[in-house]
Amino acid sequence: MTPLMASQDATPGAGAGVVVSALPAWDVPAPGGVWSSAVHSLSDEELVSRIGEVEQRIRQARMQQLRLIAEADRRRLHTVCGARSTQVWLQTLLNIDGQDATNRVRIATATTPAAPTDADAAADTTGVDVVALPETGQALADGVIGLEHARVISRCLTRLPEHVRHQAGEVERLLVDNACRQCPRDLEKLADRVRYTLDADGAVADEWAQFESRELHYATARDGMLVIKARLDRETGAKFVTALQPLAAPRPETDDIKDPRTVGQRNADGLSTLLDLVLDTDGMPRTGGQKPHLTVTIDYTQLKNQLPTNGGEFVAGGAGTLESTGQYVSPQTVRRIACDCEVLPMVLGGDSLPLDVGTLQRTAPTHIRAALLARDGVCAFPECDHPAGTPQAHHIVHWIDGGPTSLDNMVMLCAHHHRTIHNHHWHIELQRGRPVFTPPTDLDPARTPKPGGKAQPATHHHALHHLNTPPESRPPTSRSLAST
Repeated sequence: MTPLMASQDATPGAGAGVVVSALPAWDVPAPGGVWSSAVHSLSDEELVSRIGEVEQRIRQARMQQLRLIAEADRRRLHTVCGARSTQVWLQTLLNIDGQDATNRVRIATATTPAAPTDADAAADTTGVDVVALPETGQALADGVIGLEHARVISRCLTRLPEHVRHQAGEVERLLVDNACRQCPRDLEKLADRVRYTLDADGAVADEWAQFESRELHYATARDGMLVIKARLDRETGAKFVTALQPLAAPRPETDDIKDPRTVGQRNADGLSTLLDLVLDTDGMPRTGGQKPHLTVTIDYTQLKNQLPTNGGEFVAGGAGTLESTGQYVSPQTVRRIACDCEVLPMVLGGDSLPLDVGTLQRTAPTHIRAALLARDGVCAFPECDHPAGTPQAHHIVHWIDGGPTSLDNMVMLCAHHHRTIHNHHWHIELQRGRPVFTPPTDLDPARTPKPGGKAQPATHHHALHHLNTPPESRPPTSRSLAST
């Protein structure tokens, strides 16, 4: 127990006024900004100390309120006001959520001296068995734990089965002791472990109930974005987190600039990469003999004409259609998607009905992808450290513009930098077999080329090749040029 949380005797007050008057003078706001100026004059040590003291007094005041609530419940004051229960009456009186009111009434009933003895239980006005929590009440009165800690403890003991109810006091002492050192979330994990230890059957029943309550819904919003809402059982949730976390990790700092994406954006990008991995595996069930695939329909002329002019604008409009959702995407997006996918040419007549269907053309066959990975790594973009996933093969000269599907016309890019290349029109060329990236003028007016690619085998090969080259045959370096 820290000095800031030293135990103090709490005397039940008659109301909020008593609690406020018991606070030190420096806690009471004064007119004219005196209180604010007093706070500004505190030293760092005093500031830390008083923040802890205020928290302790707030918790003690909360316990005083709980005792008042318990007495109001004993007197059934809610009936005078015409409310059907104490928690409904309290919800209106304090303007709080119903769940918060229910928790306060339950904890108030369990932690007051008038509550049943340790081994007994009584039904409170919420209709749920309430186990007496004397040690929890004392810790609340001392200000060493908060109301959320008490809620965790109450829920754990209430759910204990009859055959281990005699251990309620021991469990409460364990949880209260740890509540003094742990936040409510960590305490919840300990309470969960207690349930698995003392009530294995109940824990299994909980898992099954969670599985039965599983749900996932998705819908397309009016702006075209897909909205996903899900509640997953523990096992499925753990699988999801395990798969998503490495793919949603922040990108390493570049020139001391941190990854600008929010946590939500990183999770969305991680999910996108996860879907790429899933769709690329042979383990997915086949429909009509084909692996699951994203189908986009677009007019060939619109696709081919989507080239930026000197002014950076596109010379043609149009849109492609995502067959799975019926939504439209721009031809620029289709060109990016088409860099590394199976393309099924389909000739449509004037009524948009298929006239002829061609054969599949994979723009990045297995052997080329293997060679690209050996040369570029996961992503060839300068200073990219994207985690292992499904990199995308990008055509330097797009295949729709006649670019060949060859090692000399392709680079490996992660999904983020693939989008960056297409949206911001970076220039890529191969110099001595290594990709070099030149940024657009709006990012770098000087358009300074940046070498890319970092696969270790390729890097080591070039380094060893340099060592084996006679000095007179080596290209001049910046240091040798400066010395001449």
